[in-house]
Amino acid sequence: MNFREIVVAKINDLKDGEMKSYEIAEDKKVLLVKVNGEFHAIGGLCPHYGASLDGGVLSGDRVVWPWHHASYDVRSGDLKEPPSLDGLAHYEVRIEGEDVIVRVPEPFEGKKSHEISKFEPEIDGRTFVIIGAGAAGNAAAQTLREDGFRGRIVMITHENRSPYDRPQLSKQYMEGQSDAEGVLLRPEDFYKEHGIELELQRKVIGVDTTKKSVSFKNGGTINYDKLLIASGGIARNSNVPGADLGNIFTLRSFEDAERIFSASEKANHIVMVGSSFIAMETANALRERKRPVTVVTREAVPFGTALGPELGKIFQMLHERKGVNFKFEAELDRFEGAGKVQAVVLKTGERISSDMVILGMGVFPATEFLRDTGLLLPDGSVGVDDHFKAGPDIYAAGDIATFPEWRTGEEMRIEHWRTSEQQGRVAGHNMAGKNIAYRSVPFFWTNQAGLFFRYVGHAKKWDEIIVHGNLSALDFIVFYVKNNYIYAAAGNNRDKEIAAIEELMRLNKMPSPDELRNKSMNFVELLKNWNSRLRQAA
Repeated sequence: MNFREIVVAKINDLKDGEMKSYEIAEDKKVLLVKVNGEFHAIGGLCPHYGASLDGGVLSGDRVVWPWHHASYDVRSGDLKEPPSLDGLAHYEVRIEGEDVIVRVPEPFEGKKSHEISKFEPEIDGRTFVIIGAGAAGNAAAQTLREDGFRGRIVMITHENRSPYDRPQLSKQYMEGQSDAEGVLLRPEDFYKEHGIELELQRKVIGVDTTKKSVSFKNGGTINYDKLLIASGGIARNSNVPGADLGNIFTLRSFEDAERIFSASEKANHIVMVGSSFIAMETANALRERKRPVTVVTREAVPFGTALGPELGKIFQMLHERKGVNFKFEAELDRFEGAGKVQAVVLKTGERISSDMVILGMGVFPATEFLRDTGLLLPDGSVGVDDHFKAGPDIYAAGDIATFPEWRTGEEMRIEHWRTSEQQGRVAGHNMAGKNIAYRSVPFFWTNQAGLFFRYVGHAKKWDEIIVHGNLSALDFIVFYVKNNYIYAAAGNNRDKEIAAIEELMRLNKMPSPDELRNKSMNFVELLKNWNSRLRQAA
């Protein structure tokens, strides 16, 4: 491999704890970071969506990209937190006089090359089985190989395609901005190259924890040495009369999205039942394509239960501006039609003409196949410890896992894509023999109706909401307080601050509710000052 050396900066251009991006060629950047008096150079563009990392926040030895909160080790480029699948390339740095010189390869590569293990049965004859090929399952499979596991990895899914980016289904795909190839997480060659066997269209019907085997609907079993259950969720259907009519859809899989997109091309009026995040993202995407949409929901405002009425009213206003109609505090009575749906009838007797209905009423754990294992909690989820272990040689992660939230001690189950990836990585590490407890902070994002909304932490209920900024101007951070503790924060137009808040939560250095009530704060500066004190103490 050929290399070239580039003078990117002078030694006094960066203070300790600062970073700066340097363009070394068109669309090719290096991020220079100074930590504890030493310079480090890594790829300057986030592999997830290609944004420049100098717009992120620096926290100790990690840089956090503020859009979706992927984070990287500045000393090595290693991935610290998803949703990125790749780490960053790391480049040699040397000082000559006043010059900071970075040695980069030709051709230049900003992502970290995957120096990960392959299947070598002569070295390791074990078989690790992963049920589910979503966020958690895919993350665990890659993590196992990164950690040096050379045994057999079998990833099982009832779907007919390799792992894909489910959040795109209600956003870019539904808007017509992405296609079947564009939603794939990895090309199929990636799995072949690293010896990750994809068992497509295989429906699991049982697990025998004594024999350590998994059985399939169409016959056959597979034995495991370790098992990860990451089977995700099943979209809730309606049980009102007429629910079996044609053109009534749920959105969970890629095939669901294909059917909805195709049917919506000809629909004259679409009814969305439910106001979940998936439902409202889909409604927004359909409006972007000028499709008529009415949302029927039991709530008084969208997301009132999840975010509170103040934020719910903002979402409502913005969606209405986009042309979405709402029927609030509404109960379904029945669907009407001859073969296909023609109307939605409410308990009040109101009849809404519709030639297409999408049910966005949430999901429940896809765990029926575990009913005889003793692993299930009353809600159908699987209880795990902070290493995502559910039993001897059995792990669970993602939408089905109820886990101890390390900051609050509460048992939680969270249906977020990035959280599932975090959990899959932790489960993979521990299956590979490491001893890593979950110490991440949940995070999710949604882009809809002009909001670029970010949420960190998790609050099922709260005593108080503290508002910083201006809700009506769509420039705000809100804090969810319970028992005088900050459980979560959410914001719009405050990406860097929300990224800094996640880091402060991870470091357990969030201000108290009293401090937040009394004054506004610059959380990026607060994080920077905290890290400065840590460096000085070291």
